Amino acid sequence: MQDQIKPKLQKTDAEWREQLTGEQYRILREHGTERAFTGPYWNSKEKGLYRCAGCNEPLFVSDTKFDSGCGWPSYFAPVRADAVVELRDTSHGMVRTEIRCATCDGHLGHVFPDGPKPTGLRYCINGHAMVFEAI
Repeated sequence: MQDQIKPKLQKTDAEWREQLTGEQYRILREHGTERAFTGPYWNSKEKGLYRCAGCNEPLFVSDTKFDSGCGWPSYFAPVRADAVVELRDTSHGMVRTEIRCATCDGHLGHVFPDGPKPTGLRYCINGHAMVFEAI
């Protein structure tokens, strides 16, 4: 039995603009970022699930969230390895690894190799790119 490859969610620009807030659209669809220490969830300690604001797919769980001091919600691992995709980002005169939602291709943030154990990774995510579901 072969694994099923889930097709990407595709919407028109008008559909995205209708569904998302202005800030969500700017971040998810235009690859923007929120200013540090201003977005939702950067300082949240609640237990729950963080979902993509574009398609509601699970991205991160609170058990993997940590205080990195960077001003954005930070996690050491996604909820599943295939929940996000990584892309090389050479914008702003540096080389980084961009993180996007694997389902809707929405820009979430970046991943850096300076996180805690067990992965050593820091998924630095825009709070406006997610919605929170308390558990």
